[in-house]
Order: sequence, then C-alpha cells, then structure tokens
Amino acid sequence: MIIALDTAHIADANRPNEPFQIIGRLIPTYTHGGWQAEEELLPEPHMKTYEEEEIDWTQYINQPDKHVFLAYEETQFAGRIVLRRDWNRYAFIEDIAVTMALRGRGVGTALMRQAEQWAREQGLYGLALETQDTNLLACRFYQKCGMHIGAVNTMLYRNFPKPYCDEIAIFWYKRWESV
Repeated sequence: MIIALDTAHIADANRPNEPFQIIGRLIPTYTHGGWQAEEELLPEPHMKTYEEEEIDWTQYINQPDKHVFLAYEETQFAGRIVLRRDWNRYAFIEDIAVTMALRGRGVGTALMRQAEQWAREQGLYGLALETQDTNLLACRFYQKCGMHIGAVNTMLYRNFPKPYCDEIAIFWYKRWESV
C-alpha cells in the first residue's frame, strides 16, 4: 500500500536512514554522444549510512510542486519517496529509501511507479535523480527502472572529507516517450 504523506504519518516519514551496502562503483564514460558504464566491484563490500537531515515534512503535505509517498507492507512501514517539481519539467526524486528488512521485495519499484504516476499527473516530462557512483546497487536499480545516465559531476562532493570527496555524482533520467 502506498499513501500520500499526511499529518498522521509524519513519524513514519521521519524514520532514520538505514545503512545500505556498498559493493563497488559505476564507472561512466561519455562516448559517441551517449553514456555507457562499467562496474568495478570491491573485494570486500561495506555498509554506508547517510547523516540525518532535519526536514519539515509538513511542507510536503498538499503541495502542488512537491510530494512524499509512504509505502507499507500490511501495517509495517516499508519506505518513502520524496519528490519535487524541478525547473526543467522533471520530477526530481530527492530521496528514495526502503527499510533494510523489506529490500528486494518490490517496494522500491512500487515507489518509483508512484513517482512516475505523480509526475505524469503534474504534466512533467519524466523523472530525474542523483546518486553517487559508489552506490552501485542503487545504480543497478535505476537502470532496471528504465532510467539512463544524463550527466556526471566530478566536483559535487569535493568539499567533503575522505572517502566522500572521491565520489562522483551521477544524474539519472527517465523521459516519457510521448513527449
């Protein structure tokens, strides 16, 4: 079940980030007018967790230009997706997160479908998001969802401490065929 965020479910939207596995990195290259990518696997995977952010979730309730959807498996919170209308007529996915216990069970795919439906209802031309090259499992997931690399930014994380300053930002896009 997927619902739009409301005041009764803010506690679920506020759940802390859970660790995710880093198994390697995606190495994108731009040739002949398009992006290709290879994978480089780590000899020993490790876990990564994003720092918590203070977010006023009430700013996403009943807003025409941004939205949060929460996923539940029966009554158990399963994940969230945070969207906003971007200046370039894409729905930008600010965050997508699935609880560790329910990963690999279709929750992320259901949230992406909901994001696509919301974007289409808003008259937007597609979906966009950014992730790091080191989040290989996420990169694989976005490819599976029909997204394509549209840009790479090698400087976005340079001002962070090691090892984060070495990460590369990869921007993914899914554009509707009917546009």
